[in-house]
Amino acid sequence: MINRVVGIIVVAAVLAGLLIYSQHRTEPLHVSGFVEAHEIRIGSRVGGRVGHVHVEEGDIVKRSQLLIQLEPFQLQELLAQAKSQLAQANAVHNKVKTGFRVEEIAQSRAHFDQLSATVERLVNGPRIEDIAVAQAQFDLADSELALAKLKHRRIEELFGKKATTQEEMDQANTELRVARSTADAQRELLAKLKNGTRPEELAEARAQMEEAKQLWLLKKNGSRIEEIAEAEAAVKTAEAGMRAIERQIEELEVKAPIDGAIEAIDLQPGDLVGANAPVISVMDLSQLWVRAYLPENKLAVKVGDPVEVTVDSYPGERFAARITFVSRQAEFTPGNVQTPEERSKQVFRIKVMLEAGRDRLRPGMAADVWFPSK
Repeated sequence: MINRVVGIIVVAAVLAGLLIYSQHRTEPLHVSGFVEAHEIRIGSRVGGRVGHVHVEEGDIVKRSQLLIQLEPFQLQELLAQAKSQLAQANAVHNKVKTGFRVEEIAQSRAHFDQLSATVERLVNGPRIEDIAVAQAQFDLADSELALAKLKHRRIEELFGKKATTQEEMDQANTELRVARSTADAQRELLAKLKNGTRPEELAEARAQMEEAKQLWLLKKNGSRIEEIAEAEAAVKTAEAGMRAIERQIEELEVKAPIDGAIEAIDLQPGDLVGANAPVISVMDLSQLWVRAYLPENKLAVKVGDPVEVTVDSYPGERFAARITFVSRQAEFTPGNVQTPEERSKQVFRIKVMLEAGRDRLRPGMAADVWFPSK
Protein backbone atom coordinates (compact mmCIF):
# COMPACT_ATOMS: atom_id res chain seq x y z
CA MET A 1 0.00 0.00 0.00
CA ILE A 2 2.79 2.40 0.90
CA ASN A 3 4.67 1.57 -2.35
CA ARG A 4 1.56 2.31 -4.38
CA VAL A 5 1.13 5.67 -2.68
CA VAL A 6 4.80 6.47 -3.30
CA GLY A 7 4.45 5.51 -6.98
CA ILE A 8 1.40 7.69 -7.38
CA ILE A 9 3.21 10.60 -5.79
CA VAL A 10 6.23 10.13 -8.10
CA VAL A 11 4.04 9.97 -11.22
CA ALA A 12 2.15 13.07 -10.11
CA ALA A 13 5.40 14.91 -9.52
CA VAL A 14 6.69 13.97 -13.00
CA LEU A 15 3.47 15.09 -14.67
CA ALA A 16 3.54 18.35 -12.75
CA GLY A 17 7.14 18.96 -13.84
CA LEU A 18 6.30 18.27 -17.48
CA LEU A 19 3.35 20.64 -17.25
CA ILE A 20 5.49 23.41 -15.79
CA TYR A 21 8.22 22.83 -18.44
CA SER A 22 5.75 22.95 -21.29
CA GLN A 23 4.30 26.20 -20.01
CA HIS A 24 7.69 27.87 -19.68
CA ARG A 25 9.28 26.40 -22.84
CA THR A 26 9.29 28.86 -25.83
CA GLU A 27 9.23 27.63 -29.43
CA PRO A 28 12.00 29.08 -31.67
CA LEU A 29 10.88 32.14 -33.66
CA HIS A 30 9.78 31.40 -37.19
CA VAL A 31 7.82 33.21 -39.91
CA SER A 32 6.21 31.99 -43.11
CA GLY A 33 6.75 33.10 -46.67
CA PHE A 34 7.26 31.87 -50.20
CA VAL A 35 10.31 30.83 -52.19
CA GLU A 36 10.99 33.31 -55.00
CA ALA A 37 13.44 33.73 -57.89
CA HIS A 38 14.22 36.24 -60.61
CA GLU A 39 12.09 35.83 -63.73
CA ILE A 40 13.61 37.40 -66.83
CA ARG A 41 11.29 38.15 -69.74
CA ILE A 42 13.32 38.46 -72.93
CA GLY A 43 12.55 39.24 -76.54
CA SER A 44 14.02 40.93 -79.62
CA ARG A 45 14.58 44.62 -80.30
CA VAL A 46 13.67 44.15 -83.96
CA GLY A 47 10.90 41.55 -83.95
CA GLY A 48 9.84 39.63 -87.03
CA ARG A 49 8.68 36.19 -88.11
CA VAL A 50 9.75 33.18 -86.02
CA GLY A 51 11.98 30.82 -87.98
CA HIS A 52 12.93 28.20 -85.35
CA VAL A 53 12.06 27.54 -81.70
CA HIS A 54 14.85 25.57 -80.03
CA VAL A 55 13.46 25.09 -76.49
CA GLU A 56 10.30 24.09 -74.67
CA GLU A 57 8.82 24.97 -71.30
CA GLY A 58 10.77 23.43 -68.46
CA ASP A 59 14.04 23.07 -70.37
CA ILE A 60 17.23 23.88 -68.49
CA VAL A 61 19.33 26.26 -70.55
CA LYS A 62 22.82 27.70 -70.32
CA ARG A 63 23.91 31.29 -70.72
CA SER A 64 24.09 32.42 -74.41
CA GLN A 65 22.20 29.31 -75.56
CA LEU A 66 20.09 29.97 -78.67
CA LEU A 67 16.38 29.95 -77.82
CA ILE A 68 14.55 31.48 -80.78
CA GLN A 69 15.70 32.27 -84.33
CA LEU A 70 13.88 34.98 -86.32
CA GLU A 71 13.91 35.24 -90.11
CA PRO A 72 16.25 37.98 -91.45
CA PHE A 73 13.77 39.42 -94.00
CA GLN A 74 15.78 42.21 -95.77
CA LEU A 75 18.49 42.78 -93.18
CA GLN A 76 21.11 40.78 -95.09
CA GLU A 77 20.57 42.93 -98.19
CA LEU A 78 20.74 46.09 -96.09
CA LEU A 79 24.00 44.86 -94.56
CA ALA A 80 25.49 44.25 -98.02
CA GLN A 81 24.45 47.76 -99.04
CA ALA A 82 25.98 49.24 -95.89
CA LYS A 83 29.26 47.40 -96.55
CA SER A 84 29.37 48.78 -100.10
CA GLN A 85 28.78 52.31 -98.81
CA LEU A 86 31.56 51.83 -96.27
CA ALA A 87 33.95 50.61 -98.97
CA GLN A 88 33.10 53.64 -101.11
CA ALA A 89 33.62 56.01 -98.18
CA ASN A 90 36.98 54.38 -97.39
CA ALA A 91 38.08 54.73 -101.00
CA VAL A 92 37.20 58.43 -101.05
CA HIS A 93 38.93 58.98 -97.72
CA ASN A 94 42.11 57.23 -98.90
CA LYS A 95 42.06 59.22 -102.14
CA VAL A 96 41.66 62.54 -100.33
CA LYS A 97 44.23 61.63 -97.69
CA THR A 98 46.82 60.41 -100.20
CA GLY A 99 46.44 63.39 -102.53
CA PHE A 100 47.28 63.59 -106.23
CA ARG A 101 49.59 61.19 -108.00
CA VAL A 102 53.20 62.11 -108.74
CA GLU A 103 52.48 62.08 -112.47
CA GLU A 104 49.61 64.56 -112.06
CA ILE A 105 51.80 66.93 -110.04
CA ALA A 106 54.59 66.67 -112.60
CA GLN A 107 52.16 67.38 -115.45
CA SER A 108 50.91 70.52 -113.70
CA ARG A 109 54.46 71.68 -113.06
CA ALA A 110 55.41 71.18 -116.70
CA HIS A 111 52.40 73.20 -117.86
CA PHE A 112 53.35 75.99 -115.46
CA ASP A 113 56.94 75.99 -116.71
CA GLN A 114 55.72 76.14 -120.30
CA LEU A 115 53.56 79.19 -119.64
CA SER A 116 56.37 80.80 -117.63
CA ALA A 117 58.66 80.46 -120.65
CA THR A 118 55.98 82.02 -122.85
CA VAL A 119 55.69 85.02 -120.52
CA GLU A 120 59.46 85.43 -120.45
CA ARG A 121 59.58 85.32 -124.26
CA LEU A 122 56.88 87.94 -124.51
CA VAL A 123 58.65 90.17 -121.98
CA ASN A 124 61.96 89.94 -123.83
CA GLY A 125 60.30 90.63 -127.18
CA PRO A 126 61.54 89.52 -130.62
CA ARG A 127 65.18 88.64 -131.01
CA ILE A 128 67.52 90.74 -133.12
CA GLU A 129 67.95 87.82 -135.47
CA ASP A 130 64.17 87.60 -136.00
CA ILE A 131 64.01 91.32 -136.82
CA ALA A 132 66.92 90.94 -139.22
CA VAL A 133 65.23 88.06 -140.99
CA ALA A 134 62.02 90.04 -141.24
CA GLN A 135 63.94 93.04 -142.60
CA ALA A 136 65.58 90.84 -145.21
CA GLN A 137 62.26 89.33 -146.25
CA PHE A 138 60.78 92.83 -146.52
CA ASP A 139 63.71 94.04 -148.64
CA LEU A 140 63.31 91.02 -150.89
CA ALA A 141 59.59 91.62 -151.25
CA ASP A 142 60.18 95.31 -151.94
CA SER A 143 62.71 94.44 -154.66
CA GLU A 144 60.30 92.00 -156.20
CA LEU A 145 57.64 94.71 -156.10
CA ALA A 146 59.96 97.14 -157.94
CA LEU A 147 60.76 94.50 -160.53
CA ALA A 148 57.07 93.76 -160.99
CA LYS A 149 56.38 97.48 -161.51
CA LEU A 150 59.06 97.74 -164.21
CA LYS A 151 57.78 94.64 -165.97
CA HIS A 152 54.21 95.90 -165.77
CA ARG A 153 55.17 99.29 -167.20
CA ARG A 154 57.03 97.68 -170.10
CA ILE A 155 54.20 95.25 -170.90
CA GLU A 156 51.70 98.10 -170.65
CA GLU A 157 53.70 100.17 -173.24
CA LEU A 158 53.93 97.20 -175.58
CA PHE A 159 50.23 96.46 -175.15
CA GLY A 160 49.46 100.06 -176.10
CA LYS A 161 51.43 99.55 -179.31
CA LYS A 162 49.67 96.30 -179.99
CA ALA A 163 53.00 94.55 -179.62
CA THR A 164 51.90 92.08 -176.98
CA THR A 165 48.89 89.96 -176.17
CA GLN A 166 46.15 90.45 -173.61
CA GLU A 167 47.33 87.34 -171.81
CA GLU A 168 50.75 88.81 -171.12
CA MET A 169 49.14 92.00 -169.91
CA ASP A 170 46.90 90.11 -167.47
CA GLN A 171 49.86 88.16 -166.16
CA ALA A 172 51.81 91.36 -165.56
CA ASN A 173 48.86 92.84 -163.64
CA THR A 174 48.61 89.72 -161.48
CA GLU A 175 52.30 89.63 -160.70
CA LEU A 176 52.19 93.31 -159.70
CA ARG A 177 49.29 92.75 -157.28
CA VAL A 178 51.00 89.71 -155.71
CA ALA A 179 54.28 91.58 -155.30
CA ARG A 180 52.52 94.59 -153.75
CA SER A 181 50.56 92.34 -151.27
CA THR A 182 53.70 90.43 -150.30
CA ALA A 183 55.59 93.65 -149.68
CA ASP A 184 52.75 95.05 -147.54
CA ALA A 185 52.61 91.82 -145.44
CA GLN A 186 56.35 91.82 -144.87
CA ARG A 187 56.22 95.52 -143.93
CA GLU A 188 53.53 94.85 -141.28
CA LEU A 189 55.45 91.86 -139.91
CA LEU A 190 58.61 93.90 -139.62
CA ALA A 191 56.76 96.71 -137.87
CA LYS A 192 55.17 94.25 -135.44
CA LEU A 193 58.51 92.74 -134.51
CA LYS A 194 60.05 96.17 -134.02
CA ASN A 195 57.15 97.31 -131.77
CA GLY A 196 57.48 94.24 -129.48
CA THR A 197 54.75 92.45 -127.41
CA ARG A 198 51.41 94.18 -126.86
CA PRO A 199 50.44 94.81 -123.19
CA GLU A 200 47.20 92.86 -123.60
CA GLU A 201 49.04 89.77 -124.81
CA LEU A 202 51.53 89.99 -121.95
CA ALA A 203 48.73 90.38 -119.38
CA GLU A 204 46.86 87.40 -120.82
CA ALA A 205 50.00 85.25 -120.76
CA ARG A 206 50.75 86.21 -117.17
CA ALA A 207 47.18 85.34 -116.10
CA GLN A 208 47.45 81.91 -117.71
CA MET A 209 50.81 81.38 -116.02
CA GLU A 210 49.35 82.30 -112.59
CA GLU A 211 46.42 79.94 -113.11
CA ALA A 212 48.80 77.10 -113.98
CA LYS A 213 50.93 77.92 -110.95
CA GLN A 214 47.98 77.78 -108.55
CA LEU A 215 46.82 74.48 -110.05
CA TRP A 216 50.31 73.05 -109.61
CA LEU A 217 50.49 74.23 -105.98
CA LEU A 218 47.00 72.81 -105.32
CA LYS A 219 48.04 69.36 -106.50
CA LYS A 220 51.40 69.63 -104.76
CA ASN A 221 49.94 70.56 -101.36
CA GLY A 222 47.22 67.91 -101.56
CA SER A 223 43.75 67.99 -100.00
CA ARG A 224 42.71 70.47 -97.33
CA ILE A 225 42.34 69.43 -93.70
CA GLU A 226 38.62 70.12 -93.92
CA GLU A 227 38.25 67.79 -96.91
CA ILE A 228 40.12 65.00 -95.10
CA ALA A 229 37.96 65.51 -92.00
CA GLU A 230 34.82 65.42 -94.14
CA ALA A 231 35.89 62.17 -95.78
CA GLU A 232 36.79 60.68 -92.39
CA ALA A 233 33.38 61.66 -91.01
CA ALA A 234 31.71 59.96 -93.99
CA VAL A 235 33.65 56.77 -93.16
CA LYS A 236 32.54 56.90 -89.53
CA THR A 237 28.94 57.45 -90.60
CA ALA A 238 29.09 54.43 -92.91
CA GLU A 239 30.68 52.33 -90.16
CA ALA A 240 27.95 53.32 -87.70
CA GLY A 241 25.26 52.42 -90.22
CA MET A 242 26.82 49.01 -90.83
CA ARG A 243 27.18 48.34 -87.08
CA ALA A 244 23.52 49.27 -86.54
CA ILE A 245 22.41 46.70 -89.11
CA GLU A 246 24.76 44.10 -87.63
CA ARG A 247 23.21 44.68 -84.22
CA GLN A 248 19.76 44.19 -85.74
CA ILE A 249 20.91 40.91 -87.27
CA GLU A 250 22.26 39.85 -83.86
CA GLU A 251 18.82 40.57 -82.39
CA LEU A 252 17.37 37.94 -84.73
CA GLU A 253 18.81 35.35 -82.33
CA VAL A 254 17.13 35.40 -78.93
CA LYS A 255 19.62 33.87 -76.50
CA ALA A 256 19.49 32.98 -72.82
CA PRO A 257 20.97 35.79 -70.72
CA ILE A 258 21.64 33.48 -67.74
CA ASP A 259 21.71 29.85 -66.69
CA GLY A 260 18.13 28.96 -65.82
CA ALA A 261 14.92 27.21 -66.74
CA ILE A 262 12.34 28.08 -69.39
CA GLU A 263 9.31 29.22 -67.44
CA ALA A 264 6.90 30.18 -70.22
CA ILE A 265 6.96 30.08 -74.01
CA ASP A 266 4.13 29.94 -76.51
CA LEU A 267 5.63 30.30 -79.98
CA GLN A 268 5.60 28.30 -83.18
CA PRO A 269 7.58 28.76 -86.41
CA GLY A 270 5.78 31.33 -88.53
CA ASP A 271 4.44 33.38 -85.62
CA LEU A 272 5.01 37.12 -85.74
CA VAL A 273 6.55 38.79 -82.69
CA GLY A 274 6.73 42.50 -82.07
CA ALA A 275 9.85 44.53 -81.44
CA ASN A 276 10.78 45.02 -77.77
CA ALA A 277 8.01 42.63 -76.70
CA PRO A 278 8.77 39.77 -74.24
CA VAL A 279 8.31 36.38 -75.94
CA ILE A 280 9.87 33.98 -73.45
CA SER A 281 10.44 33.82 -69.67
CA VAL A 282 13.58 32.39 -68.09
CA MET A 283 13.75 31.63 -64.37
CA ASP A 284 17.10 32.27 -62.69
CA LEU A 285 17.65 29.24 -60.44
CA SER A 286 21.09 30.34 -59.28
CA GLN A 287 19.50 32.56 -56.63
CA LEU A 288 16.48 31.54 -54.53
CA TRP A 289 15.17 33.45 -51.58
CA VAL A 290 12.22 33.57 -49.21
CA ARG A 291 10.20 36.74 -48.84
CA ALA A 292 8.73 36.94 -45.34
CA TYR A 293 7.45 39.49 -42.85
CA LEU A 294 8.74 39.89 -39.30
CA PRO A 295 6.71 41.50 -36.46
CA GLU A 296 8.12 44.66 -34.99
CA ASN A 297 8.57 43.11 -31.54
CA LYS A 298 10.71 40.35 -33.11
CA LEU A 299 12.94 42.63 -35.14
CA ALA A 300 16.14 41.78 -33.27
CA VAL A 301 17.79 40.57 -36.49
CA LYS A 302 20.29 42.09 -38.88
CA VAL A 303 21.63 41.50 -42.37
CA GLY A 304 24.01 38.55 -42.42
CA ASP A 305 22.36 36.54 -39.64
CA PRO A 306 22.17 32.80 -40.39
CA VAL A 307 18.72 31.16 -40.45
CA GLU A 308 17.15 27.89 -41.57
CA VAL A 309 14.34 27.26 -44.03
CA THR A 310 11.85 24.38 -44.10
CA VAL A 311 9.28 23.44 -46.73
CA ASP A 312 6.41 21.00 -46.69
CA SER A 313 7.87 19.03 -49.61
CA TYR A 314 10.83 17.92 -47.47
CA PRO A 315 9.50 17.36 -43.92
CA GLY A 316 12.14 17.21 -41.21
CA GLU A 317 14.82 18.72 -43.49
CA ARG A 318 16.26 22.18 -42.97
CA PHE A 319 18.11 24.30 -45.54
CA ALA A 320 20.80 26.81 -44.60
CA ALA A 321 20.05 30.44 -45.47
CA ARG A 322 21.11 33.96 -44.55
CA ILE A 323 19.28 37.28 -44.13
CA THR A 324 20.26 39.68 -46.93
CA PHE A 325 17.66 42.43 -46.49
CA VAL A 326 15.60 43.97 -43.71
CA SER A 327 13.18 46.70 -44.70
CA ARG A 328 13.54 50.04 -42.96
CA GLN A 329 9.87 50.86 -43.38
CA ALA A 330 6.98 49.04 -41.71
CA GLU A 331 4.04 47.75 -43.67
CA PHE A 332 0.37 47.65 -42.70
CA THR A 333 1.13 50.38 -40.16
CA PRO A 334 -1.97 51.82 -38.42
CA GLY A 335 -2.65 55.46 -39.03
CA ASN A 336 -2.43 56.36 -35.30
CA VAL A 337 -0.51 54.04 -32.98
CA GLN A 338 -1.61 54.50 -29.38
CA THR A 339 -0.84 51.28 -27.53
CA PRO A 340 1.95 48.66 -27.47
CA GLU A 341 -0.57 46.08 -28.72
CA GLU A 342 -1.22 48.11 -31.85
CA ARG A 343 2.50 48.68 -32.40
CA SER A 344 3.03 44.90 -32.46
CA LYS A 345 0.84 44.66 -35.55
CA GLN A 346 3.51 46.37 -37.65
CA VAL A 347 5.65 44.07 -39.79
CA PHE A 348 8.90 44.51 -41.70
CA ARG A 349 9.74 42.71 -44.91
CA ILE A 350 12.86 40.55 -44.87
CA LYS A 351 14.69 38.69 -47.61
CA VAL A 352 16.33 35.37 -46.79
CA MET A 353 18.78 34.07 -49.41
CA LEU A 354 19.03 30.28 -49.61
CA GLU A 355 22.54 28.85 -49.42
CA ALA A 356 21.48 25.21 -49.82
CA GLY A 357 18.73 23.32 -51.59
CA ARG A 358 18.71 25.45 -54.74
CA ASP A 359 18.74 22.30 -56.84
CA ARG A 360 15.59 20.93 -55.12
CA LEU A 361 13.52 23.89 -54.04
CA ARG A 362 11.32 25.67 -56.55
CA PRO A 363 9.87 29.18 -56.73
CA GLY A 364 6.36 29.39 -55.32
CA MET A 365 6.85 26.83 -52.51
CA ALA A 366 5.50 27.82 -49.10
CA ALA A 367 8.38 28.00 -46.63
CA ASP A 368 9.08 28.72 -42.98
CA VAL A 369 12.08 30.72 -41.85
CA TRP A 370 13.48 29.60 -38.46
CA PHE A 371 15.59 31.95 -36.39
CA PRO A 372 18.13 30.60 -33.91
CA SER A 373 17.25 30.82 -30.23
CA LYS A 374 18.99 33.49 -28.22
